[in-house]
Amino acid sequence: MNEIFKTLALSGSAWVLYLLLVASVASVAIMVERYIVFSRGKGDIAAFMDSLAEHLSKHNIKGAIKLAESSSRVEAKVALEGLSSIPKGPAAVEEVMTSRWLREKMKLEKNLIVLATMGNNAPFVGLFGTVLGIIKAFNDLAITGQSGVTVVMAGISSALIATAFGILVAIPAVIANNYFVSRLKQVQTNTESLTHILLAYLKETRRSK
Repeated sequence: MNEIFKTLALSGSAWVLYLLLVASVASVAIMVERYIVFSRGKGDIAAFMDSLAEHLSKHNIKGAIKLAESSSRVEAKVALEGLSSIPKGPAAVEEVMTSRWLREKMKLEKNLIVLATMGNNAPFVGLFGTVLGIIKAFNDLAITGQSGVTVVMAGISSALIATAFGILVAIPAVIANNYFVSRLKQVQTNTESLTHILLAYLKETRRSK
């Protein structure tokens, strides 16, 4: 077991750099894929909510359904579930909208955990590579018998590349993850607002009866 750890330690930081390179490529791929997913739903959500509320105020359920069907936004898909369940009552509307939102949320959250993990751990992986690089540098010095500040600094500076690379991988991953999480929260807030709009309509309709 000691020999295995020794071999790993003396392998240096090269394999760690390759690992970080693969992680960076995967991170960029996820960023692009998630951006495409979040960009699919276009349109003014505020205008959509106003139009939906206007249709409901006129008891134009068919118009509201048509409006929801014409939008590609996640919020519209959730609203469509609720509109289709209006005859079943407020409880059913709330349940189906919550259920649809949870399904859509899972789709939006896909691979965000990977970005979060890279953002949190890439610097530590880089630091691990630096430690391995320093171990190898001192081992090489001991074998060759060379000495001097210049020789030592050359080995250490090479080893520090891994830490810098780890930070370079982490920063974009953290920024992207925070951006997508913020977008996800916005969508969730919008779906909650739409749920309240539909429930308010149903309550008002029941009072008028």
